[in-house]
Amino acid sequence: MTIAPMLATLGSAADVDEEDEDWAFEMKWDGIRAVATIQDGVASFVTRNGIDVTVSYPELAVLARRTKGRDVVVDGEIVALNKQGRPDFGRLQQRMKLTGKSDVEAAMRNVPVRYLVFDIMELDGRSVTEGNYDERRALLTATVSSEGPVQVPAAFEGNLAAAFAASRELGLEGVMAKRRDSSYSAGTRSRAWVKIKHHKTQEVVIAGWRPGNGRRANGIGSLLMGVPAEDGLRYVGRVGTGFGDRDLDEIAAHLAPLKRKKSPLTDVPPADARDAHWVTPILVGEVEFAEWTMADRLRQPSWRGWRPDKAADQVVRED
Repeated sequence: MTIAPMLATLGSAADVDEEDEDWAFEMKWDGIRAVATIQDGVASFVTRNGIDVTVSYPELAVLARRTKGRDVVVDGEIVALNKQGRPDFGRLQQRMKLTGKSDVEAAMRNVPVRYLVFDIMELDGRSVTEGNYDERRALLTATVSSEGPVQVPAAFEGNLAAAFAASRELGLEGVMAKRRDSSYSAGTRSRAWVKIKHHKTQEVVIAGWRPGNGRRANGIGSLLMGVPAEDGLRYVGRVGTGFGDRDLDEIAAHLAPLKRKKSPLTDVPPADARDAHWVTPILVGEVEFAEWTMADRLRQPSWRGWRPDKAADQVVRED
């Protein structure tokens, strides 16, 4: 049985108590969340929405040799690194959803991945989630060895301001602040973990697309996005930037089988719906944006990529 990962709440420095010693600070990695289970010398990896991605990342099988022969369940992030050695979500897109052996082997050569381990949930069949952050951290570093594609990144030595500045200098996504006295609340979004980002991002459910102009006239020009709300899938705007031609071809292939006649959105304006092609809203993507408008739309959204590790009903508004 796979343990659902603990989830963080989006926040800012104001959400972290002034007493920095009550908090531990880690870098925020730009990848996909995966819970790894090592049992009888074999490692398997499952995403937050329960998809087994072990076959897509075979180089991570070495995790089973980094746990000193013990059965463990750990929490971490799968990332792809760019030439500067920084996690690059765009590069990771090239590894997502690959399952064919030849495709995976070719991608491994061009886009190697790493598994960055940051928490431990079980050890030799015993749950350790009730232990506090420092206890679990000590257990993790004593159990999992950093080598090759498996790494246990060190927590940051310093306060939030220094950690946030360091993450910006390193070109990372932001910082994770974690209360030292907190247990591991599996499957729960908790304020004991606060993610503080340099740039605003939002997961979105793709509800349709509109044709483009010029060289995009016969294909996708923009995607129509929604975020689940109490009254249904609420429209949050269109995204038409951040795509390459190859991205648009791939997106069209993803959306083609999902064609439907009616809009799945609750409040899309007539002007945006006029020439829209609707799709069944099951695919999740991610955009970077400037701010939320007064009308609850995303201002200046730019496409970052697909989030196959997330289900549509797991998407929440990130204020």
